[in-house]
Amino acid sequence: MFGLFKKKPKEPTVPQISDINGVPLEEGDIVISHRYDLGESRIILDGLHFYYESIETGEKVSFTKMVDAITGNQKVEKK
Repeated sequence: MFGLFKKKPKEPTVPQISDINGVPLEEGDIVISHRYDLGESRIILDGLHFYYESIETGEKVSFTKMVDAITGNQKVEKK
């Protein structure tokens, strides 16, 4: 009506991710992947989206593909 009830736009935030044991993960961490045969991988942040980059092959996989359906944690283990 007079602009009293307009919603303020939310600023995008970086998602918080945890490994299979619940340990918080950050950009630059080295993890062991349990999916997609990535082996040892490094976590990279591109904009507001995390990726796992395999150290051996250089292949990138989005963090959304690594979510464990039961716990909501990632299917990786922090080294």
